[in-house]
Amino acid sequence: MSGVNKVILIGRLGKDPEVRAFENNVKKATFPLATSEFRKDKEGNKIELTEWHNIVCWRNLAETAEQFLTKGKLIYLEGKIRTRNWEDNGVKKYITEIEAGTFTMLSPKEENKSTETQVLNVPPPPPVVENAPEPSAPDFSDDLPF
Repeated sequence: MSGVNKVILIGRLGKDPEVRAFENNVKKATFPLATSEFRKDKEGNKIELTEWHNIVCWRNLAETAEQFLTKGKLIYLEGKIRTRNWEDNGVKKYITEIEAGTFTMLSPKEENKSTETQVLNVPPPPPVVENAPEPSAPDFSDDLPF
């Protein structure tokens, strides 16, 4: 039986994607993604715990990331955990990355609009009329088809 290697994250980009092009115009985009959760400490104070993930996107997904993702954007991401190792001056180094298979942008298109502008674009509620008579049901007794 084969194993399952699937990661699902919802978080914010820590910086704009860095994109590199390799031979045959294959692109690779990398960026950090922050996920946060909230807990209470022993005194009952709310604390935020943030975990940083190294994200890697390849080919078309890298091009999409380059085009649409920027620092601070909220995304939903699915991918796989990958661990790489290399030797640097005789010292073996390791890194764990998330190889993205797909992502969905969750941030609104115009996230940077001020609240004041957004409130002005909301249509006003209908006026409230106090002591208005309730509408009566229409009388269809004379509207017989025969």
